[in-house]
Amino acid sequence: MNRVPLAERMRPQKLSDVLGQDEIIGDGKILTEIVKKGEPVNLIFWGPPGTGKTTLARILAHEFKADFVEISAVTAGKKDVEEVVARAKLNWNLKTRTILFVDEIHRFNKAQQDAFLPHVESGLIILIGATTENPSFEVISPLLSRSRVVVVKPLSKDAILEVLKRAIKTEKATKRVSKKALDLIAEMSGGDARSALGDLELALSLAEKVDEEIVFEAAGKKMPGYDKKGDKHYDTISAFIKSMRGSDVDAALYYLARMVQAGEDPKFIARRMVIFASEDIGLAGNGALSLATACFQAVERVGMPESGLILAHTCVALAKSKKSRATTDAWYAAQDLARKTPNEPVPIWLRNAPTKLMKDLGYGKGQKWEAGFHLDKNYLPDNIRHNKIFDK
Repeated sequence: MNRVPLAERMRPQKLSDVLGQDEIIGDGKILTEIVKKGEPVNLIFWGPPGTGKTTLARILAHEFKADFVEISAVTAGKKDVEEVVARAKLNWNLKTRTILFVDEIHRFNKAQQDAFLPHVESGLIILIGATTENPSFEVISPLLSRSRVVVVKPLSKDAILEVLKRAIKTEKATKRVSKKALDLIAEMSGGDARSALGDLELALSLAEKVDEEIVFEAAGKKMPGYDKKGDKHYDTISAFIKSMRGSDVDAALYYLARMVQAGEDPKFIARRMVIFASEDIGLAGNGALSLATACFQAVERVGMPESGLILAHTCVALAKSKKSRATTDAWYAAQDLARKTPNEPVPIWLRNAPTKLMKDLGYGKGQKWEAGFHLDKNYLPDNIRHNKIFDK
């Protein structure tokens, strides 16, 4: 029995073997050009798990004939960093480059990232970081400015299928796995080659003939890749809101289901729909705000899983509703005008007149306590009386 995991055994050894990353590998593409020039640069690989970030770092180190040092920000400490620097200095004297690969670099705090900076600046260390989080927020600016950010995308289903076909050929298991089983593994992988290969390896160990039922048994019930504080959280709620805004009911329900299945707080979703009801529907459907508010209250009182029905009901209603941003645009315009003119005096006739002196000076002149009472005067301060805020 081979104790090395299948995903590790199938790891590509050169750029031309890497699948599904055509935007960064190939003629004229960034990684291929870096290798052609023979001059390594500091890189930050940004992408979801199982897309080949570690593999790419190892391939580049091999191409540059560099000493490759790999650490994980999850387990590494100050001592590990000091050892890497000492090793890099020895390599420098031997005219050998040192490529330091930091997996999950976003887990290093600012002080830890600062420790690399002088050695990256001097060229002693070529840094390659890998992160699943947006480097704009997770990597310090000085380090980011000295690195090229390379986006590594999830693999397409076709690319995953090709990875799986290579694997079963290598394992001499082509006849053991049905076409539908391979397709299901690829579908469930979410673009994660490591996950797909893990499912395949386990399925092969469970049965001589791998069909869809065996795949489901091997994969088990996976939680969706969803971090409540990470990019996927924000990307999914953004897609949900934009789908309702675009009146795409199917898409809105789909993203809602993804959030609910991932364990998102239903009150968070309901709050966003309350905001949406005013921001995007507004005057086109004055009942939308009442419905969304009722949804929030119901979710608080009912709880899951039944709250899913309430969220879905409200989601469909908001997505199908007519949309108007008239009040939203007017509110932003009012805030902008107020920010620019905070000291404009309120017209005297609009001011309160609690004393005789103030009345004699014209405070509140002409006002009557009558419903719908209107004076044919400018209600805005004189200097901005011609500004139009609610322009609908």
